Amino acid sequence: MDLTITSRAVDEFDVIEIGGEIDVYTAPRLRETIVNAVEAGQNRLIIDVQQVQFLDSTGLGVLVGALKRVRADGGSLDIVCTQERILKIFEITGLDKVFGLHGSVDEARAAHA
Repeated sequence: MDLTITSRAVDEFDVIEIGGEIDVYTAPRLRETIVNAVEAGQNRLIIDVQQVQFLDSTGLGVLVGALKRVRADGGSLDIVCTQERILKIFEITGLDKVFGLHGSVDEARAAHA
């Protein structure tokens, strides 16, 4: 399966919507998208993984790296996910305590209001 990535601005947030599989082969594309957003001055990111079917450790590494990058600039990174199998990955790794996990983009935005 391939990876789809779209970006859109919602208020002061850059929402990055991902679909498909995030693995060792596709993670560099996601990393590049995030780096480009941060370099363009966007440090409030919402990553929507609602359409992701598979997420491996390489993908998690990209998300953790992105979180470190935006926090260094005083920003934030939140994840939108309601899929039980993806949420389980965050729980098992303990990353559910590190990332703000939300059920929708609106919930992620409201967490910073």
